[in-house]
Amino acid sequence: MSLIACHECDLIHRVGSVSEGSAAKCSRCGALLYQHKRDSLERTLALTVTGLLLFIVANAFPFLGFKLNAKVHETILITGVQELYHQGIWILATVVLLTTIVIPAAQMMGLLYVLVPLRLNRLPWKLKEVFRFTQTLQPWAMMEVFMLGILVSIVKLGKMATIVPGIAAFAFMALIFVLAASMAVLDPHVVWEKIKIQESARGISGGQTNLIGCHTCHLLCRSPSHGVHALTCPRCGTHLHRRKPNSITRTWALILAAAIFYVPANVLPITIVTSLGKKQADTILSGVIYFISTGMWPIALVIFTASVFVPLLKLLALGYLCFSVQRKSGWRPVDRTRIYRMAEVVGRWSMVDVYVVTILVAMVNLGALASIEAGPAAVYFCGVVISTMFAAMSFDPRLIWDNCEENHE
Repeated sequence: MSLIACHECDLIHRVGSVSEGSAAKCSRCGALLYQHKRDSLERTLALTVTGLLLFIVANAFPFLGFKLNAKVHETILITGVQELYHQGIWILATVVLLTTIVIPAAQMMGLLYVLVPLRLNRLPWKLKEVFRFTQTLQPWAMMEVFMLGILVSIVKLGKMATIVPGIAAFAFMALIFVLAASMAVLDPHVVWEKIKIQESARGISGGQTNLIGCHTCHLLCRSPSHGVHALTCPRCGTHLHRRKPNSITRTWALILAAAIFYVPANVLPITIVTSLGKKQADTILSGVIYFISTGMWPIALVIFTASVFVPLLKLLALGYLCFSVQRKSGWRPVDRTRIYRMAEVVGRWSMVDVYVVTILVAMVNLGALASIEAGPAAVYFCGVVISTMFAAMSFDPRLIWDNCEENHE
């Protein structure tokens, strides 16, 4: 039997052995505590090596070709980043580069650095720092969102010209499934359990109730009566806090920033299309209307949901959670925890519009004949997505349950 604290409501559980394929969930809020995965290290290592090979192919060979009136413009994966930089939108270029190329590559390299020595029954140097960093990168690797952006772009450009997928496009598609599978079979607990610590380092004694859980490796440690902010997890080195410092204040600040970005993101043009010397500026909503007018309802629904509805819903959800915590509400804590879960998961998918812009500027670059430039709304919309993601990370769902305990509910 081992002790584990729920990272969403802070309830401490005793978890025994879990059979393969089974999971232990919090008895109070339903959050996933632990899941036993068969041959986790071996399968994750095999998938990561496969993913790295596919990643090299996806970046080294032609990705998509744009054929219009006998003119063919071929792109590679990084072409969109280069075009954004040449257009002077270096902030957007940096975000796209990080989320689609640099962070996925760093994540795979970090996993290889950790898993290869462990497979050989050795502990790599700086194991806890590298694996902790690898886990931190996971929400920011958005290759599957980028793939959705590719599909939307192909549909949008299909009536203008012929789109020719290259070998890199097929490798990229396979890479997404391989990386998703590697994250699905990875059991972080197996890695952390390789780091042996003495029980005395945790400071837990019989009947101890003043405990604090690590959000990274889920180790339970004794929380001292003073100096909590200086407490560090003895296993993974994460700084421990009974609750996230200034959680509500920081979340409100990020919500406000996202709300400010949201207005110009929907009012200003997100793309500027030049065709035979004529320019046309399109906003997010005008793009949705275009897909509706051409009968592409599914694509219109995807764009509207990801780019308009989800960011607004996330702002309202996080604002409501902060307000309810400040009011010390004890109303339906399980449902409010589910709202937090939803806000944390869906936010990254709003990046699809940013990736659509990136792909369009990369592919449609035929000079006066046809070209597309990124509009100012793309930068503001990227700010909305990143601000709401950080806001969800800043909010501490355990505060919801603290109010319930204070009200004895």
